[in-house]
Amino acid sequence: MSDVSSKEIYEVKKTLKDLQDKKGRGTELVTVYIPPNKQISDVVKHMRDEQGQCANIKSKQTRKNVQSAIEVIMQRMKLFPKAPDNGLVLFVGMIPRGGPGTEKMETYIFEPPEEVQTYIYHCDSQFFIEPLRQIIEYNEVYGVLVLDRKEATIATLRGKRTDIIKHLTSGVPGKHKAGGQSQRRFDRLIDLAAHEFLKRIGDHTNEAFLPIEDLKGVIIGGPGHTKEEFIEGDYLHYEIKDKIINTVDTSYTGDFGIREVIDKSEDTLEEMDIMQEKKYMKRFLSQLISEEGLASYGEDEVRKNLKMGAIDVLLLSENLKTKRQTYTCPQCETTETITTKQHQEPPTKRCPNCNEEMKITKTQDTIEELVEIAEEVATHVEVISVETEEGIQLYKAFGGIAAILRYKIR
Repeated sequence: MSDVSSKEIYEVKKTLKDLQDKKGRGTELVTVYIPPNKQISDVVKHMRDEQGQCANIKSKQTRKNVQSAIEVIMQRMKLFPKAPDNGLVLFVGMIPRGGPGTEKMETYIFEPPEEVQTYIYHCDSQFFIEPLRQIIEYNEVYGVLVLDRKEATIATLRGKRTDIIKHLTSGVPGKHKAGGQSQRRFDRLIDLAAHEFLKRIGDHTNEAFLPIEDLKGVIIGGPGHTKEEFIEGDYLHYEIKDKIINTVDTSYTGDFGIREVIDKSEDTLEEMDIMQEKKYMKRFLSQLISEEGLASYGEDEVRKNLKMGAIDVLLLSENLKTKRQTYTCPQCETTETITTKQHQEPPTKRCPNCNEEMKITKTQDTIEELVEIAEEVATHVEVISVETEEGIQLYKAFGGIAAILRYKIR
């Protein structure tokens, strides 16, 4: 599993939210996805070709804006001798700020937290954000296994991306037509061969799934009863067995079977995300009323405990819309940081030491700042949606910031 931090996921989601509302006056917003194995020189050549094709655009203004966006991309490509390890994503275009003539060129260039799979050039009235959304939509990894007595396929699922890890065939013979003693002996041989095959599947499944940190769940499918025989038998490591979240009847094995298992498990996978949130919130609420009291909430208290390294899990509502404003005195360099609402005008502040008017020197989203502190003290961060009753409770009753503690604060 790739090591993607909560901060990276949050930042990409924040960028996506900004990008989805941006619209050009015409089809003049350019999106480029560059996989890590794509030569930068090939990208630049393609951009030159597209710039030449712009001559066919009827609107003079749209033509000019697309050519300008492509020029920006080619200039930025000079900064990259080769694509980064995860590839590169670029969003460039003229965004209107109000009436005519208020357009401003906006450029977003970054390496995504997961690898770009396909080279894409897209020009439209909106940025093409769907591939990036798919990259970060689910950071969790699920194990998928489909099997019968003849073959088995082991795969991992991350978001909408499936990676086949291993395909096994058994060599178990089919039914034997002979009768009597010969039939019974042959049946025993078939059962022994099937047992050995299931044992081999178990070994390869353990080998594939055990090293995956935070494996969220395992789904097993296949035609017939072999999957139940496999699950009930002593073939899987107990840690993998404990993570089985669904079993599915399929018509196929192999790659088709894997796809069928995933398609039939969509509801289960969606519920898993919600269940994860519910689990953390239930743990927080139970600690709130228990004698242990390993819970805290409210921005000031949580911030203090976080900096002490006392927090095990930091719970942040995705609806938290506040910013951290850092003020600095130009005279004596005294600093002070306060929290303000997203669209609230920051107040004027005077230095407590020399009464000089302080200037805002840094503005940062509260979630982003708390995630940075959490990463420094190895605290797990869970961003909670408002799609559940518990998520709404976190936002409304606890101000969107709560925590499960590692130890009780005296």
